[in-house]
Amino acid sequence: MHRDDDGTAEILDRGRFPDARTPWDDPDLRAEALEWVLGRLADHGLRESGPREVRLRPWSVLVRFSVAGGPGDRPVWFKAVPPAAAFEASLAAALADWVPDHVLAPLAVDAERGWCLLPDGGPLLRRVLDEGAGTLADWEDALRSYAVMQRALVPYAEKVAGLGVPSARPEELPGLFDTLVAENAALTGEERAALEALRPRLVEWCEELASVGVAASLDHADLHDGQLFRPAPGRFAFFDWGDALVGHPFSSLLVPARSAEDRFGPAALPRLRDAYLEPWTGGGVTAGELRRAVGPAWRLAALGRAASWGRMFPVPGAQAAPGGAETAHWLRELHTEPPL
Repeated sequence: MHRDDDGTAEILDRGRFPDARTPWDDPDLRAEALEWVLGRLADHGLRESGPREVRLRPWSVLVRFSVAGGPGDRPVWFKAVPPAAAFEASLAAALADWVPDHVLAPLAVDAERGWCLLPDGGPLLRRVLDEGAGTLADWEDALRSYAVMQRALVPYAEKVAGLGVPSARPEELPGLFDTLVAENAALTGEERAALEALRPRLVEWCEELASVGVAASLDHADLHDGQLFRPAPGRFAFFDWGDALVGHPFSSLLVPARSAEDRFGPAALPRLRDAYLEPWTGGGVTAGELRRAVGPAWRLAALGRAASWGRMFPVPGAQAAPGGAETAHWLRELHTEPPL
């Protein structure tokens, strides 16, 4: 623990990147951010009341502020992201208007600077599961809720893209694949050749997925159990939209399915798939067609993950981070047969 220039105690967490520089390490930028946060807290009748917990990563700054003056004196969270993810602040505010039952309503946003101040959402699903208070049924309920939200957001897909959220619709993915493979220096020559040989099949997956008849929507693209709150059984709030895409919604299933599989084993996957697909039934698409679409969507989700790492690094003002290696990892995943 150390003390900031204003004398407030700070607990710093730099994770796997102890040497990475972030905006929080710049005293002028830090002072500017703190002034903004404290002003927005005051707008809500809140005041800082204890040590700050600062989580620094090359791709984001996350600060937990202890506050007094609100109901239960629950903490609030400040998040700052690099320019490539600056849309997250505007998206968080828009989602609070469009799907308020599924997300946290920000206390304040600065869209130009990519800053967001959020209320506390209660325990994470990860914590609930770690403490033995949750089961696989929580993941099933969460995925149903998430799919309901995605269906509700279909009419807003163009507005989401207009906020700066990257587009990765099936018809755009072959071009994205070409760019990622051509620009990634972490791939070996053999790996690059194998991926180029895979391209015709990738085009087929894209065509198959596009033919299902499910419209584009918001894809969180990194929905693991640390990215959603479960304040009570059956209640969920989704957050952390820095990796979000506008694309085929079913690609969202890759990350949560793997997160749940790590905890509950592969037998959980069909249950999770069916829970997620339940809100998508109807509308002229059969249950069998929906299940068949999961395979290509699962495969193609790797492109969204690869693109996210690629656009996040290098971060201006930060030291080099493994964006290229992570992008290469996800490109290799295209060879993996989906388990569903």
